[in-house]
Amino acid sequence: MDLSGARWRKSGRSTGGDCVEVAVVPGDPALARHKADADQLYLVRDSKDPDGPALAFTRSEWVAFVGGVKDGEFD
Repeated sequence: MDLSGARWRKSGRSTGGDCVEVAVVPGDPALARHKADADQLYLVRDSKDPDGPALAFTRSEWVAFVGGVKDGEFD
């Protein structure tokens, strides 16, 4: 997947170098065959390694992840 056009953002609360960045991009048609709601993907990467790997989440996966963060599941 070509991520050169992705618009990466990080939290305004981010103050140091240990951050993640998030981008929302159009889904990958190949992935859409295997996952529901893959028409849009939420990407996460390490801000210290912008050329490194990115994790991809569908909208429902992203909503579940953010909900878990807000509920303290990862503390």
